[in-house]
Amino acid sequence: MRVEGAPDGGPFVIVCDHASNRVPEGFGDTGLTPEDMQRHIAWDPGALPVSRGLLTRLGCPVIYPDASRLLIDCNRPPDSPGSILLESEDTAIPGNRGLDPAIKARRIAEIYEAYHAGIDALLDTRAAAGVPTAVVAMHSYTPVYRGVSRPWHVGVLYDTDRRLADPLRALLEGEPDLVVGDNEPYGPEDGVYHTLSRHAEARGLPCVMIEIANDLIRTEPGQNTWADLMARVLPAALEAVR
Repeated sequence: MRVEGAPDGGPFVIVCDHASNRVPEGFGDTGLTPEDMQRHIAWDPGALPVSRGLLTRLGCPVIYPDASRLLIDCNRPPDSPGSILLESEDTAIPGNRGLDPAIKARRIAEIYEAYHAGIDALLDTRAAAGVPTAVVAMHSYTPVYRGVSRPWHVGVLYDTDRRLADPLRALLEGEPDLVVGDNEPYGPEDGVYHTLSRHAEARGLPCVMIEIANDLIRTEPGQNTWADLMARVLPAALEAVR
């Protein structure tokens, strides 16, 4: 688990559940090629650089697990079928078959639980300091999934708390030539809202999940463009909450 930026900085906490494709020593292996580990199945390409862009522009802390989602998906409960996948997007994950129970327990404790304990500690620190906080989950998605093209450039995802999502979506829809998904390409029914439900909605904090098409943020210029955009629209959306 990594935290970057001042814990009490900025109006947002940025959580980046799938920031890394790293496989740390001692947690087993995925059994995939280096090429496969660059694919979306292993991480969310571009999501961490955009998150760091918000740190630079808004002073917001960024927190993320520094391990591939294929070891354990920190945006799923450990007892869910999506936690440690045997197959992802039609690709078998051989390293997860017959997984040693001790390795599985270590993944849960030292990746999943450590990440979520870090989020709790960060939010507790801000609450103790009286810092108003909204939580943003930054993700990216593949623009073509199982042969089907997805038309959106960005998706705004929400569950029961729409205070931040509604004004954010309206602001993004006002941008020229931007196709915005409303709970697309995923929604809470797909099980993607675990981190925000556990930490933000449970505390009554405004929250939203952002999904950016990963072909738009694979390079530094694209990452900067989207960080600039999000640094402009997120504070404006938060003003509508207040």
